[in-house]
Amino acid sequence: MTRVLALLELLQTHPGLTGAQLSDRLGTDVRTVRRYAARLRELGIPVESDRGRFGGYRLARGYRMPPLMLTNEEALVVMLGLLAGERLGMGTTAPAGAGALAKIERVLPDPLRAPLAAMRDTLSFTTNTVLAQAPEAGVLLTLAQACRSGHTVGLRYRSWHREHTERDVDPYGVVFHSGCWYLVGHDHLRDGLRTFRIDRITSATTGAATFTAPDDFDPVTHLTASLARTPAPWQVEVLIEGPIEDIARRLPRTIVTLTATPTGVLMRAQAAQLDSVARLLASLEWPFTIHSPDQLRQSLKDLARQLTAAAERPLGDTPK
Repeated sequence: MTRVLALLELLQTHPGLTGAQLSDRLGTDVRTVRRYAARLRELGIPVESDRGRFGGYRLARGYRMPPLMLTNEEALVVMLGLLAGERLGMGTTAPAGAGALAKIERVLPDPLRAPLAAMRDTLSFTTNTVLAQAPEAGVLLTLAQACRSGHTVGLRYRSWHREHTERDVDPYGVVFHSGCWYLVGHDHLRDGLRTFRIDRITSATTGAATFTAPDDFDPVTHLTASLARTPAPWQVEVLIEGPIEDIARRLPRTIVTLTATPTGVLMRAQAAQLDSVARLLASLEWPFTIHSPDQLRQSLKDLARQLTAAAERPLGDTPK
């Protein structure tokens, strides 16, 4: 659908281009251009073409796309959404965000275009731009539709060590997390719940088979729990003496799991470095007891010495 809309854009800005010229600009072949033109006609857009080897395509004389009618507030919301999506790494492999923003600005009246351009040029973010591997737009849309309709999808998937597999998956949900898109669902190949990076899905095809997702299944909860269980060198268990609701708000669900016990909240985590766990625990306001590993105690002592040294350092003394 992205290239169909790209063809419409070319017909509006460059009427009379031949099939060969359009295929070059769209990165496809002439037969596909004819199919895209037929799709536009099905959508009610009158596309005319001249017969012959050098025949060109154009919109019917007098036809104009309806104007985009947005209030000031609606236009601002759309623009901010596009800018925020780019910042969060939510884009797809096509430069769709920049193209959409350019089209919106082109059809807006001058009194509204100028302040929105000012907002775009002066807006700053406190967070860094997420540099993520963007998924294919077609794959993302296919998965979203299959989740809603309850249809099994056939995937071609590339693992992190570049192993290619084909599998059928019942898609339960699509989740965007920390710059990456994920698919959560039942994998028929492994006969169990699995999480897939969508940017590693090279193709997705909707099948005829249908499924029903488990009652009350939450893709976000499953994803964050599975990421927290990702193998790491250190297995950490700490009992925290505080209310689980408040602790859950302070600790990222992607790195810890919390279990309420009669004596407190048992925090489990897998960590690559104990220093980071020590800093995390030091930021809490509740007492805690380390169950494992013992090496975490030393990491906390080292952190305590660093903080004490900083607190006692005289003004003007340069740390070594």
